[in-house]
Amino acid sequence: MMNYRGPEMAALLSGLVSKLQAFVGTRHEVALLTTSGTGGLEAALVNVLSPGDRVIGVDGGVFGKRFCHIAEAYGASVRTLAVEWGTSVSPDALRRVLSEEPNCRAVLLTQNETSTASVHPLEELCRVVRESSDACLLVDAVSSLGAMPLPMEAWGVDVVVTGSQKAWGVPPGMAMLFLSERFWSFRSEAKMPRFFFDLERYRSAQKRGSFPFTPALPIVFALDVALDFMLEETAEGVFARHERLARLARSRVEASGLERFGGEDYPSPTVTAMRLPAGVDEQVLVDRLRTRHDTVLARGQESLRGKILRLGHLGWVEEEDVDRAFDSLELALREMGISSE
Repeated sequence: MMNYRGPEMAALLSGLVSKLQAFVGTRHEVALLTTSGTGGLEAALVNVLSPGDRVIGVDGGVFGKRFCHIAEAYGASVRTLAVEWGTSVSPDALRRVLSEEPNCRAVLLTQNETSTASVHPLEELCRVVRESSDACLLVDAVSSLGAMPLPMEAWGVDVVVTGSQKAWGVPPGMAMLFLSERFWSFRSEAKMPRFFFDLERYRSAQKRGSFPFTPALPIVFALDVALDFMLEETAEGVFARHERLARLARSRVEASGLERFGGEDYPSPTVTAMRLPAGVDEQVLVDRLRTRHDTVLARGQESLRGKILRLGHLGWVEEEDVDRAFDSLELALREMGISSE
């Protein structure tokens, strides 16, 4: 424990914000919320929108769809651009939808869709938004920021949301929001209800060196330490390591005789997905991996349940971890009578 209303927290919080800005490469303000990544997305939306506002979102997987659903839950009028799960949205498709929605208040994009192991071409999509509208541009970077570049100023992004348990490699429980100057003009006009997620409260408290509500102190401490390691490795080094791990994972999928799923044009650097072999019961395989081989792979979600497995390789992961996971997977498949030969 510490006095989270005292000078100790003021010093810790100031240093933490500076480290986050340095790693991401931005001067934009940072808000730290004790909540999940989903809570961070909700906070972003309720500080930008009013009920009835026209919004464009992309459904390219579980998390893109969720971003749209949060806006709908608060009464926004959402136009969903749906793409086949496992593929990436094209800039031309987004430009077409924007041309049909001249009064669009906000555009919701997801950089890295972990449910499908796919990346959307965010730089090009942001350029389309900035060329075609004055909408507030919100990006779900929960599973990407810290593992891949996202230069907010250069791409014209207004709000970026990330989560502590992904590329930052610390326990879950904190959302970090990066907020541009344009965001605050949208915030001043937004009418959606908010209390805990009112980002003006966090801004005011941060100026006093504190939080508006009780913070999750263990996550604050852990993130501070993690950022020291990440800054020592450098952002470029961290990004390169994630790319190496992703290439290794994709090569092991091929060597195992499995078929990779998703990200054909823009594969994710943080998660690799593979189709289940014919005749394999997903639940039996996942249970065998967990109980006999001390290996946990993520199952497919929603419409992909029972069709794919996913291996996350983000945060504090090295090549040895990826190789061990695939060694276990190959062994478990052989035990079940499935050979990669």
